[in-house]
Amino acid sequence: MTTTATAEHRSFEADVSRLLHMMVHSVYSDRDVFLRELISNAADACEKLRYEAIAQPALLGEEPKLAITIAADAEAGRLVIADNGIGMSRDEMVEALGTIARSGTRSFMERITAAEGKDGAQLIGQFGVGFYSAFMVAAEVEVVSRRAGSDEAWAWSSDGKGEFTVAPVALADAPARGTRVTLRLMDDAKTYAERWTLERIVKEQSGHVPVPIVLVEKPGAEPATLADGAALWTRPKSEISTEEYTDFYRSVAGQYDEPAATIHFRAEGRHEYTALAFVPGARPFDLFDADRKGRIKLYVKRVFITDEAELMPRYLRFVRGIVDTADLPLNVSREMIQDSPLLGAIKKGLTNRILSELPKLAQQDAGAFATIWENFGAVIKEGLYEDFERRAQLLDLARFRTTASGEGWRSLKDYAAALKENQTAIYYIVGDDAGRIANSPQLEGFRARGIEVLLLSDPVDSFWVSAAPDFEGKPFKSVTQGAADLGLIPLLDGAASPSAETSKEISVLLASMKETLAAEVADVRASDRLTESAVCLVASDKGPDRQFERLLSAAGRIDSAAKPILEVNPRHAVVTALAAVEDGALRSDVAHLLLDTARVLDGERPPDANAFAERLNRLVTRSFGGG
Repeated sequence: MTTTATAEHRSFEADVSRLLHMMVHSVYSDRDVFLRELISNAADACEKLRYEAIAQPALLGEEPKLAITIAADAEAGRLVIADNGIGMSRDEMVEALGTIARSGTRSFMERITAAEGKDGAQLIGQFGVGFYSAFMVAAEVEVVSRRAGSDEAWAWSSDGKGEFTVAPVALADAPARGTRVTLRLMDDAKTYAERWTLERIVKEQSGHVPVPIVLVEKPGAEPATLADGAALWTRPKSEISTEEYTDFYRSVAGQYDEPAATIHFRAEGRHEYTALAFVPGARPFDLFDADRKGRIKLYVKRVFITDEAELMPRYLRFVRGIVDTADLPLNVSREMIQDSPLLGAIKKGLTNRILSELPKLAQQDAGAFATIWENFGAVIKEGLYEDFERRAQLLDLARFRTTASGEGWRSLKDYAAALKENQTAIYYIVGDDAGRIANSPQLEGFRARGIEVLLLSDPVDSFWVSAAPDFEGKPFKSVTQGAADLGLIPLLDGAASPSAETSKEISVLLASMKETLAAEVADVRASDRLTESAVCLVASDKGPDRQFERLLSAAGRIDSAAKPILEVNPRHAVVTALAAVEDGALRSDVAHLLLDTARVLDGERPPDANAFAERLNRLVTRSFGGG
């Protein structure tokens, strides 16, 4: 079939070779996914041709009806998945089947190595390397393709063990247009050439791709329709089952889970369009990709146009689905789409609809909403920083871990309902480790008064709290910045708040410590937020919170960090004992050790490890009577 004299033998990229090995050995238990992935690729090829044929009708030639054909030969152990879509040129074939174009390959491989069963199968589709899943069931794969409008055809073949061959094919042996994938099935995968197996997988996983699927169960048999290619989104919601929605979600999202929420509606009026959107039940692989693009497919009158139109704000990029409108011309270019006022109207309408449906879900099914927030809350909170227009709406939607939430989630309305007497702010603490910040010494005075504090450990938290001025009139205030001002809020045990006045001895000690540590701290002062610990670090009232400052510094946004303030618990035993010490050298050592202790409690390291060790040795030696 191919011309061996002109065949080109090439090696897979190293990442592809490693990926193929992992496909077979790590995801082997859920091999059904390969058929869904090959059908999905075939449907994409058909949709690309449908789009290109708008400008070049001749590409459809004498075969205007697009279709996917599955041909089985159980006796020979062979399976063919063919489409009459756009097809591939030789260069496109090498690029598509010999390399991995998307970033994050190493991370993907680490995840798929650790994955088992359906988790591994899900990762295949998420990463967009579904073609390679064919090697889970095939000892050899051959791809023959002819690009629409071309007078050349090419064959690609491989056993998945490191190399592939590309060679020209006689037109008589190639499709008139499109791609034919032939799998020589492994001995333990022969059931994939049987009708009942193929019907089951197509109905479960690919029943709603927008291209008809037919099955030829054996050579010479009449084709039988497995799926009619009807657009699911055009049907009334009352006629669509949960299973059908799930099937469509999996095909459009390239994931193997079940949607956590389904939003299907038709907008009418000045702009008309149909939207079918899904909130995934699991995090998509590319959730934190640097480009942060959405994954909504745009159709015009059921013709796929692009999946790169910005139909979602970046903080809703996890939403999957389609939008179909008749208000754009079929021959609209992708460049024109980005400047279209209709696109802006659709984006606004779709965003508003999703943000109005999620609170309803929170009321109707708190567990389902909690799962969504667990998976995507860190991304949704980006909108608090980026989307001023919807900030109030997003604050209502947001959920938080707090000092009062345990393992659950709390809304800001829950927080506001539990405000303490004389409490005038919503308090929060920001850090990069939820467990550590929950045990921060800065929380002691708040905990003693039963004041709830938001525990914010996502990177975006430092940004949105600086941009969100208040909630229901209560400002957001960091417990690690400025004065705590807790004196007016009573303690839980009914005792009076400690006096803000300090003894003469403590005042002298604080002044001495301030002088000793002047090069490292902006101030040393008595604390009303500490009840158990001796010291803690806080930021000044002006400027960024300490965690925000660290992020800005790491990003090169500021040249140097501001000096922190060292707060001292005037009632702590170490502090009162130190106040009675007259030895200046000892006072200096303890002052530096207390500062380094505060740094450690704040998640930092002492800046001078040798000096820290020397001071600690001197103190220990003195405590054992060594002078």
